[in-house]
Amino acid sequence: MSNETTIPQPVNYIGDEWSECTTVGDTWNVDPNTRQPVHRLVTTAPADLERALQHAERTYDVDRWDEDRRERAAMLERVADIVESRTEEIAGTDALTSGTPIGVTRKVAAFLPFRIRAAAAELRDIPRVTALEAGGRDVRLYKVPWGPAAILTPWNGPSFIPAAKVASAVAAGCPVILKPSEHASGSAQIIVECFVEAGLPSGAVQLVHGAGDIGARLTADPRIKIVSFTGGPGAGRAIARAGAEDFKVLQLELGGNNPVIVLDDADLDVTADGILDGMTKLNGQWCEGPGKVLAPHGLVDPLVEALTERIAKLVVGHSLDEDSEIGPISNEPHFQTLQSRIEGLRGLGATIHQPAQLPELGGFFMSPTIAAGADAAAATAELFGPLVSLHAVDSAEEALRIANASPSGLDAYVFGGDTNRAIEIGSRITAGEVRVNGAKLADLGDDSAQSFWGPAGIGGHGPNESVRVFCGDRVVGVDSPDLPL
Repeated sequence: MSNETTIPQPVNYIGDEWSECTTVGDTWNVDPNTRQPVHRLVTTAPADLERALQHAERTYDVDRWDEDRRERAAMLERVADIVESRTEEIAGTDALTSGTPIGVTRKVAAFLPFRIRAAAAELRDIPRVTALEAGGRDVRLYKVPWGPAAILTPWNGPSFIPAAKVASAVAAGCPVILKPSEHASGSAQIIVECFVEAGLPSGAVQLVHGAGDIGARLTADPRIKIVSFTGGPGAGRAIARAGAEDFKVLQLELGGNNPVIVLDDADLDVTADGILDGMTKLNGQWCEGPGKVLAPHGLVDPLVEALTERIAKLVVGHSLDEDSEIGPISNEPHFQTLQSRIEGLRGLGATIHQPAQLPELGGFFMSPTIAAGADAAAATAELFGPLVSLHAVDSAEEALRIANASPSGLDAYVFGGDTNRAIEIGSRITAGEVRVNGAKLADLGDDSAQSFWGPAGIGGHGPNESVRVFCGDRVVGVDSPDLPL
């Protein structure tokens, strides 16, 4: 693919119509490869946001959503077909937005139709009304969409997270107001275009743009009944506080500094390959990626050597180049955050290893980085990039204590030769998902489910929970004088 992918100026989709956004001064989103301007930064005017909220409230109709389930499932199938026809465009936009190489974003884009079709299948399969055992009385359990949903998505999953969450909410019957990160408007806009082209019911999906102030106004509005957010802990806490005012349903995936426990019988190559895969996947910009590696004293130096050898061979380049294995960091604020994280680890006593050769493109490039030797107890900040810290521990028990002292609550990793022992250690880590001897992104199993523990957020996710999170339970039935109380 040539380096000619462009991202158009963002526009809103409100009240079933496309409309212009308000530009924010002379500020621009830039190409992370070159820092050249791509499009003006935009926001949504208060009156337009109010129109979107009114339309979402007006179009929420439980009876209508229940009656047209087959039609909605067929519509989602059409969305998947349309997305399939635009995967190359989505892949290029993702690469230019997140900095992730095109070879990776193509795989993500190719998976989107499958994910949308899975929501359609779940819509068909989830019984909306179930008869309960009640001694012959008529008692029914209803699955009811909560109501208008605000979906706030991050820049590191620019197409996948909007596509997956919008498909799930639409399948459940919740009118959606989608607000993507101001750093990642292009892919979300393509996804909404696909939904619109497929023939959405009125108000099923709306798109607004802007920074955190727009997200804050959405999440504080009483007409929004459920908020699904993926992003940083600061914004997550603000959303939780706002949602507490009227007790909204919240799904908050916030991430953390995910621990990696290396056991004394771990295979060095398997461990190095797994850590490298995890810390470079999506340029390390994924909330479930490895962060703090805890290894026996005798394995620390061999791991540093194995990782630096592997990093030195990686091709760091333009995210639209076919041979790039690592691209730039997505945006300047996060690039600066990562630099400060590295300096913070250096201040804690770490030696910094950055062996990769960087391209001369002027973008937000950094070598995948190993920070070895810092005080493990103090190295708690989420890294969220091609960066891990490496620490020596005396035992697996000490590693567990350190991992659980300030848990990420989201993901963790264990590397070890004895699988049973590794899984047993993993079951004791405060995290929703623990991967043994690998760092893939896909769910571990078809029925996987993980809760967001502690600082990782509220709620959880998994293949069988995607649509259900947007539904509440309502039991309706005939009472009986024979019941005990």
